[in-house]
Amino acid sequence: MNKGQLIEVVASEQGISKAAAARAVEAVFNAVVTGLKGDGSVTLAGFGSFATKDRAARPVRNPSTGLLMTIEPSVTVRFRPSQALKDGLMPQLTGQ
Repeated sequence: MNKGQLIEVVASEQGISKAAAARAVEAVFNAVVTGLKGDGSVTLAGFGSFATKDRAARPVRNPSTGLLMTIEPSVTVRFRPSQALKDGLMPQLTGQ
């Protein structure tokens, strides 16, 4: 599912226009980004949690030239699904 499909699902399930659904989806995405920038984590009960993680600088070798390079430190985002999401994805494994 892509963003456009998500907007269509929200619009049809809530009985609202696609424009209103697009604004709602954008608002949720923006809130997650704002939360990650501020607290470094966002937890959505029943869905999962997003958290920032610092990646240290590390040496790597360029495969085409063989030269040693350094990748700069960066920040990435990790997602951990909740148990409810895991159970919803694989009910046959949890006995439901």
